[in-house]
Amino acid sequence: MSGKAACWSILAISGALVLAGCNVPPQGSAGEERLEKVVIEKARAQGAERITAEIHIAAGELAVLGGAREFLEATFAYNAPALKPQVRFEDSGFRRRLTIAQGTASLGLGKMRNQWEIRFGSDVPLDLAIRCGAGNNRLDFREIPLRSLEMNLGVGEVEADLRPKLDHDVEARINGGIGRAEILVPAEGVEATAQGGIGNIQVIGLDKDGGGWRSASPGKAKGRLKLEVKGGIGEIIIRAE
Repeated sequence: MSGKAACWSILAISGALVLAGCNVPPQGSAGEERLEKVVIEKARAQGAERITAEIHIAAGELAVLGGAREFLEATFAYNAPALKPQVRFEDSGFRRRLTIAQGTASLGLGKMRNQWEIRFGSDVPLDLAIRCGAGNNRLDFREIPLRSLEMNLGVGEVEADLRPKLDHDVEARINGGIGRAEILVPAEGVEATAQGGIGNIQVIGLDKDGGGWRSASPGKAKGRLKLEVKGGIGEIIIRAE
């Protein structure tokens, strides 16, 4: 392990310990697992010009995917009452808002189990904001109708497939955290900038262009992916495929 890699590992562990040490155990002891399913019918999203969706998980495993038959199909598995997620959908007007957030109680990392799987349908354009916490995150945006994406990485591992159908421009901003993130982007139609942080940012499969990177070919898609990455502590890999 190189000196730089060792430094990132120490910082990642330190960050997780700080997160754990600054919190008290959750209300209600960890024990029996609870499984909760939430469905928001696509009829409630119809008529909207756009929907803003915010996801905030403080600690646990997060999966975000497309392919839902309804507007939202989510499953939450957790083993303490304080981990119960709060789901709110404001369904009036042309611009609507979805919020999925961790319970308000403080968390302890001990024997906690907290797993979220969130699936979106493909009918309404989304402005999506995700705040990852401490844990592993698997994010697949290929079947999600993104208009824009803002993602704040937390402590742990992030795998993100940012290869949506580009029939319009998509703006994506990713802010680094502590740990490692790998972001897949299309081989064509990408403009990217990456800077900042004390970790390492690698760009693979895109051509250097002044202060940024772009695809060798614009491709046949009508839109482009405009990606802005700001580094944190750790490693971020941007890979075009």
